[in-house]
Amino acid sequence: MLALFPEGFEEADRADDVELSAYTDPAGEDRARSVFGEVLTADVPPDWEERWKRFHRAANVAGLWVGPPWLSPPPDAVAVVVEPGRAFGTGAHPTTRLCIELLASLDADSLLDIGCGSGVLSIAAAKLGYAPIVAVDAAEAAIEATQRNARANGVEVETRLADALVDDLPPAATAVANIDAARSAAVAGRVECHRLVTSGYFAPHVPALAGYRHVRRETNEGWAADLFEPQ
Repeated sequence: MLALFPEGFEEADRADDVELSAYTDPAGEDRARSVFGEVLTADVPPDWEERWKRFHRAANVAGLWVGPPWLSPPPDAVAVVVEPGRAFGTGAHPTTRLCIELLASLDADSLLDIGCGSGVLSIAAAKLGYAPIVAVDAAEAAIEATQRNARANGVEVETRLADALVDDLPPAATAVANIDAARSAAVAGRVECHRLVTSGYFAPHVPALAGYRHVRRETNEGWAADLFEPQ
């Protein structure tokens, strides 16, 4: 499939089988048939460019309504409205919700958002009273999305294009890294903070952070987030 459709394809479990799908034209259909022998085809719905929006939903977390701009928050909600683009989340994922819940339980102070993505954690933190906030990411698209979403929500977030595993990181009272267990462990030794919130991994994984003690764990739908403090 990679050779046939280098621009990408979808993989989905179907009972005991795996279904591989590609959006293509008649020429691509012929290529697939020449390799696989039999393929199933269907016309692409006219709204295919907008169908990805159905996968993003709103969430109520720690007194905040977090969701995409095509959904309407309740009139009295403290809203965090995030345009996810096609590569970032809006806040409904369990790891994002867990990080927001842990941040809401702490004293709001300065914050470093490591791997900011759409900026949802930075914006939620700003709504919770954190300041100043610095958001870093190695992807320029993430920095642009964070800047755009921060402006739309009327909050102040400083953004920096940086690789947290290589570049210098600014100190902060609280740091949050919703990435994965391995990268959380690698980043922990590079950040100067009083509290570190990590997530991006399933509950069986517990990051081993040298120089930190584990304070608290929250889980949701099989995912986990942890609070650490320096020893």
